[in-house]
Amino acid sequence: MLEIRNAVAVITGGGGGIGLEIARYWVQNGGKVVIADVAPQFLENAEAQLKSMGGDVLSVVCNVTSEEDCGKLADAAIDKFGKINLVAPFAGIIKDAMMVSTDKETGKVNRKMTLDQFKAVIDINLTGVFLTVRECAERMINHGCQGLICLVSSTGSLGTAGQINYASSKAAMSVMPKVITAEFFRRGIGNRIRCVAVAPGYVGTAMVKGMDQKSLDKILSDVPIGRLIEPAEVASLVGELYRNEALAGDVYFIHGGLRLGSRG
Repeated sequence: MLEIRNAVAVITGGGGGIGLEIARYWVQNGGKVVIADVAPQFLENAEAQLKSMGGDVLSVVCNVTSEEDCGKLADAAIDKFGKINLVAPFAGIIKDAMMVSTDKETGKVNRKMTLDQFKAVIDINLTGVFLTVRECAERMINHGCQGLICLVSSTGSLGTAGQINYASSKAAMSVMPKVITAEFFRRGIGNRIRCVAVAPGYVGTAMVKGMDQKSLDKILSDVPIGRLIEPAEVASLVGELYRNEALAGDVYFIHGGLRLGSRG
């Protein structure tokens, strides 16, 4: 079993949401964190929160779609703390739209998901994860680090209407742990660096809790436990996946029993 105390976590999307919650959990358990975000103001607030908890924290402004930025992020962790033990590339966006929408009266297509809407999500949610993981994994291997690469998928990976961009990116996260685990196994480092993914359902982030109550009630009517998943519950799962060295190459759902219907 791995210990979080003194272990170093690199977390993108660390300026808020689940990323910040993982950083809080890591600090509470005696770990050190490198948080990255594209928004300096959110990053500053997050760093202040973590330091007020007594955390050993480094914050790095990072555009995860930039190869250079991701390399600098990984180097910053090594320069500051000498190691990387957890990689949590949780930066992500949504730009929901139906692939094609039809007019109620004519039945003909009147709107389409734009190429920009599709590419923006793929660039951050997929390419950004690849770059973050590749650069951190390189430093982990070269510096003899032991730990976990923990990706974030989603129940949306099962196919949610209006999210062909987001769902596609999260479906990719579902296969990445298998590929990375196989590649590390071939190279004889699978016992040292593992890869998994967590797949949350509807999580009670500030954005979700701020939704129209009627829309939120409709969402909760499909969740067997009758409530949103708390960000702290996702963070706790990430912590357990890190500690338990028998867990590798798979996706772990945390959705309160949610099952998507035929309408997605």
